[in-house]
Amino acid sequence: MSTAGEAMAAAAARLRAAGVPDPARDARMLLAHAASVDAARVTLIAPEEIAPEIAERFENLISLRAVRVPVSQLVGSRAFYGRDFRISRDVLDPRPETETLIDLALSAPFETVLDLGTGSGCILVSLLAENTEARGVGVDLSEAACLQASANAVMHGVAARADIYQSDWFAEVQGRFDLIVANPPYLAMAEMDGVAPELRDHEPHMALTDGLDGLSAYRIIAQQAQGFLTTSGRVMVEIGWQQGAAVQAIFRDSGWAGVDLALDLDGRARVVCAGQPA
Repeated sequence: MSTAGEAMAAAAARLRAAGVPDPARDARMLLAHAASVDAARVTLIAPEEIAPEIAERFENLISLRAVRVPVSQLVGSRAFYGRDFRISRDVLDPRPETETLIDLALSAPFETVLDLGTGSGCILVSLLAENTEARGVGVDLSEAACLQASANAVMHGVAARADIYQSDWFAEVQGRFDLIVANPPYLAMAEMDGVAPELRDHEPHMALTDGLDGLSAYRIIAQQAQGFLTTSGRVMVEIGWQQGAAVQAIFRDSGWAGVDLALDLDGRARVVCAGQPA
């Protein structure tokens, strides 16, 4: 019988051969999940013989990862802005670059927030958890996503301040908000063939692409959001790193004021911010 360390090394080699980025990290995380230990403690069990039931679970996880099922779906969670969020294949896997949007949103006060295309709820829940006086609404076209977001709201203790329901963008939304945020589908259909298999094959397409040029959601938000903002309200949308000029133009052409572009930690265009016309 092999040790846990030997099993982890063999799994990393298998993932590397399958083209998985950072295979050693993934093997370590999946072994930790299979053994129900913290990932930081995997090295402590490495010299030990791996129990048959753990070996079987680990083998199943590695087989799925080798066909590029995302780690977050295999372990059922993803860390985002200092919290763990429950994840399934019904929602987009939260990305570190989206934390730029959270930082910007928290840089000015707000009492009410609307999250369009809420998905896992990571944006809405993070904002409400950080701003404990605020209330929010999250909407998504996917009923399954709404259920996932609601579960995350409960897990992080903000459910009493969050209303989450199904809506096609603004269709079912009522009222006005100090802040409107969105991480909409921004990949053009032509780009889908070039994205990683983890996204293309295992995450919801409607959260990745509009099936067109990747800009249709911004046109809808730019045209309609003013009717749902308070007089001093702000709108913030995450964008693809090459879309800055195009999305700024969409908002300016729709009459928005103070249309600014924010960069992520890698220096790439990441968020377009706009305010109500003066």
